[in-house]
Amino acid sequence: MTPNTHLSCFVEAARRVGTEVTQVDSLQDAAAYIAEKTSGIALVPETVLADKHDLKTLLGAAGVGVYEGDFRKAGHVPNAGITFSNFAMADTGTVVLESTMENIRLATTLPEIHFVLVDPKTILEDNLSAVKPMTEMHKGSEPRFVAYITGPSRTADIERVLTIGCHGPRELHILLVEGISSDLMEI
Repeated sequence: MTPNTHLSCFVEAARRVGTEVTQVDSLQDAAAYIAEKTSGIALVPETVLADKHDLKTLLGAAGVGVYEGDFRKAGHVPNAGITFSNFAMADTGTVVLESTMENIRLATTLPEIHFVLVDPKTILEDNLSAVKPMTEMHKGSEPRFVAYITGPSRTADIERVLTIGCHGPRELHILLVEGISSDLMEI
């Protein structure tokens, strides 16, 4: 598959599992999109990419309230979580986040809506293409958390009835923004 095929395959697969996928021209446009789709407070973990792109300032300028406390004490306060991804897999519409930092895990599970910022250059063909970066993520002796996120949270273990948002966000929005970072290890 060529990178353009990866992108179209990724978008199709992600939409098939209930994800809203939108391509925007800049992080300012992404912030405006987020402001339009959510109200209330957002959890924005302090990561290398969030700092590099001054994400909290962009969100604030767009009118998005950013939570500034201990994420564990946020409780029901946050309406949205906003994260970057390391990479994505085209065949399943899955985004992958190295989420050893607890605030990343909380931002992806506590709020009703999760927004993931993805650089299209980091979309891989499939999980076999992810072997090398996954091996790199797990180097060292420290345990690592890695989240594979495919669509909004869903379960059918309650009387076999499909329930959306039972164990995490009810909505997943993937915002494709060129130029975030092509480094698969950077989040």
